[in-house]
This record gives sequence, structure tokens and C-alpha cells, in this order.
Amino acid sequence: MELSDDRMVYFVRGAQRKSNFFWAFLVFVGSLGLFVVGIFNYLGMDFLFFSEELIQIPAIPFIPQGATLAFYGLVGICISSYLLCIVFWDVGGGYDIMDKTANEVSFFRWGFPGLNRDTLIRVPMEEIKSIRLQIAKKEQDLFTGNVGYYIIACIDTEKNGLIPLTRLEDNLYVQQTVDKAAEISRFLGVPLLNS
Repeated sequence: MELSDDRMVYFVRGAQRKSNFFWAFLVFVGSLGLFVVGIFNYLGMDFLFFSEELIQIPAIPFIPQGATLAFYGLVGICISSYLLCIVFWDVGGGYDIMDKTANEVSFFRWGFPGLNRDTLIRVPMEEIKSIRLQIAKKEQDLFTGNVGYYIIACIDTEKNGLIPLTRLEDNLYVQQTVDKAAEISRFLGVPLLNS
């Protein structure tokens, strides 16, 4: 977050997270292994480069098992490529700008490449009624039966309705969400409401 007397900027993390890199890499390595085993099986070669005396594994027939391994490997490589593209393009990343000199609040997010790659919503400060804290119930846990709650900070506008300021993916504690909402409320000079 950057803060000055007349401007507040919140940077929003998109898909460029360590966990996304990890899962894309893990899916790629596993899929590549399956695909290579399927191709080696089609070519009639032994994937494990050991001598026949050390290892006594029966050959895998290509038609049911080898073809299935190659197919699943190819599908996994496509999925990991998709994940890597999402990470590279930083889908969902962007920023929120509250600018008193321009008298507007801007929300910018990156999307998928194409004609509408970026999304920009501009809201004049006169249209902002309040900052709202939305409390919602998560689904019940399947094994323990526990019910959890989460809280989302939103800007309540006249024309656009509620625009969320925090996301569930941010994994903010309740106090962090309330502090962020209070800080934005003080900066914009609007009330902070709980609904």
C-alpha cells in the first residue's frame, strides 16, 4: 500500500504466487513423466535404463495402459501450460486507487489476453455512500461439522452497488480486514457500516 495526503494505492496480488508456481511445476513434472512412459512404451523401449538382470518388470501393453498414460500425460502438460500462462499474465492482479485530486476511486485488474484484457472501474467520490463490512458464513466442514465465517470489506456506491475491496484469496484475519476498511473510510471521509 502507498499512502500520501491525497492518494491511497492498494496493490492486489493476482496469480503470481509461489503456490501457483509450485502446483504448475508439480503438474508439469508428473505429466511429463506419464507422457514419456507412454511414448517409450509405444516405441517398445524400456523407460528404466537398467539391465534385464537387475529388474524383472513385465512389459506394459501399449493399447490400454500405454495409450492411457500418454493421454493423461498430454492432458496434464496442457493443464500445467494453462496454469503457467495464468501466472505469467498475472490474471486477477491490479490495484485500487483512491485519488482525492482526481476525485475518483479506480479499480484496475488484469485478465486474459484479448480485446478486454484489462478491467477498469472508475467511481466518482460523490457516489460513494459508505464502506461496508459483509459477514458471511462459509460452508460447513464435511468432517468436523464446524462452521466458519469470513468478512469482506466493500465500497457501497449509488450506481455500481457493492464493490469488494478484499478477497477471500487474500487470507486476511478479521482484524486486518476491519483495519483496512477503517483506513479507507477515514481517507474517503465516509462512514464504516456493518451489515
